[in-house]
Amino acid sequence: MTTYVALANWTEQGARTVADSPRRLDAARKSLEEMGGRFVSLLMTMGEHDLVLVYEAPDDAVAARFTLLLGRQGSVRTKTLKAFPEPAYRAIIESLG
Repeated sequence: MTTYVALANWTEQGARTVADSPRRLDAARKSLEEMGGRFVSLLMTMGEHDLVLVYEAPDDAVAARFTLLLGRQGSVRTKTLKAFPEPAYRAIIESLG
C-alpha cells in the first residue's frame, strides 16, 4: 500500500463544531477502511496545521477519493503528500547511479 500524509486545518464550520471532531474522525476512518485503506497515525498539532494524518491507501485514486470525501464534509481542508518509506527512498536514491 502507498503511504500518504494529510495536513489538515479546521474550517470555520469545523472549528465551531470541534466537539464533534472525534465522531467525524471515526467516520472518516471507517470510510477509508471500506475503500481498502487504513489510518496509521493521527496527530493534533500546534502551528500552521491543526491535524496531521498518516494513512495508507491501495492507490492514488483511493487517496484522492478519500481526500474529496473529507473536503465535501466541510469541516477540514487538507493538503496531501504522497510519502515514500525509507526502503523506497533508498531505492530511488540508489537508482540515480
